[in-house]
Amino acid sequence: MPTTTEGAKTGTLPSEALSGRDASAQLVEQITHWLDEAKAEDIVKIDLAGKSSIGDFMIIASGRTDRHVGSVADRIQQNIKKVGAGSPKIEGMDACDWVLIDTGDIIIHLFRPEVREFYNLEKMWQGERPSDSTAH
Repeated sequence: MPTTTEGAKTGTLPSEALSGRDASAQLVEQITHWLDEAKAEDIVKIDLAGKSSIGDFMIIASGRTDRHVGSVADRIQQNIKKVGAGSPKIEGMDACDWVLIDTGDIIIHLFRPEVREFYNLEKMWQGERPSDSTAH
């Protein structure tokens, strides 16, 4: 998944290189596949375009137990490294109630079901942004 800059370094033609967003979209598909393989549940993909500058996409999924959440997080982190998409930052592995994996463009949240229900990130991020009521 070379970007234009990476392509210039390796001699890849610009037409063969993927834009950053296209590369992120492809990685999102791979991550959701890996989550499914690891038996993660209720996988939700959220496109953050126009909603936030923290990344391009967010993925939210659940594990059945804290051990399952930790195992899935570890597997996803390893797979991201294997495909050459960098070394993601990971937080929450101590308790494994909520693990966050940040690739820079993609943010992955893995929860135990009751923790996911409490924070309800899907509702927050899938809703439409309110219009600016101060504009005349």
